[in-house]
Amino acid sequence: MAALDLKKEGSVFVVTMCDQEGANTYTDEVISEHHRVLDEIESSKGSAAVVLTSSHPKSWTQGINLEWLVTQPPEYFPQFKDLMDGFLIRWALLELPTIACLTGHTYAGGAILASGFDFRLMREDKGWFCFPEVDIKIPFTPIMHEIVGLLPNKRALRDLLLTGKRIGGTEAARLGIVDAAYPEDELFDKAMEIAREMSQKDRATYGAIKKGMRSTLAGMRKQ
Repeated sequence: MAALDLKKEGSVFVVTMCDQEGANTYTDEVISEHHRVLDEIESSKGSAAVVLTSSHPKSWTQGINLEWLVTQPPEYFPQFKDLMDGFLIRWALLELPTIACLTGHTYAGGAILASGFDFRLMREDKGWFCFPEVDIKIPFTPIMHEIVGLLPNKRALRDLLLTGKRIGGTEAARLGIVDAAYPEDELFDKAMEIAREMSQKDRATYGAIKKGMRSTLAGMRKQ
């Protein structure tokens, strides 16, 4: 069963993470699906925007599927680290407006993924945003550090990274970690509202500005 569903609603690509069993966590197969979706989006023509959401009742994504990862041989871990870097940086440098619709728990690699989006909206009443790496003993790669560094509130980011504290949507909005928090029944509509507005921006111009804003990250991308 596919882990991602891609549809286009007018000028907006809607990507839905739909891995109910794995809570949208990352394996090599899931990362391959992200690349497949990104291939399709990048090959499209004309101005557009992208919303990444989830159909899981509790989670947006909780990062790496650790139960799967520990079944892999130790020599595979460096390769998987490169796979993680590759898909995270590709989302972060996608030359279209991107909106993360955080419908539930956004943990670890999921929080890193969300950090690379241009806009983040979060459910206000349920779900946590958290970087637990300090407690689960998984350090960030340089690319991951650069992506989370895109978050605007540096003091809040320091606290989240060094303490592993989890925050809900209302606090995340107050701290500027997300742009806004909404009730569940309003969240997706608000994300689509932003996406439709941003999809009217000229694609080439938007992409050039975004690349300039993220020039350090762009320089880290492997060709």
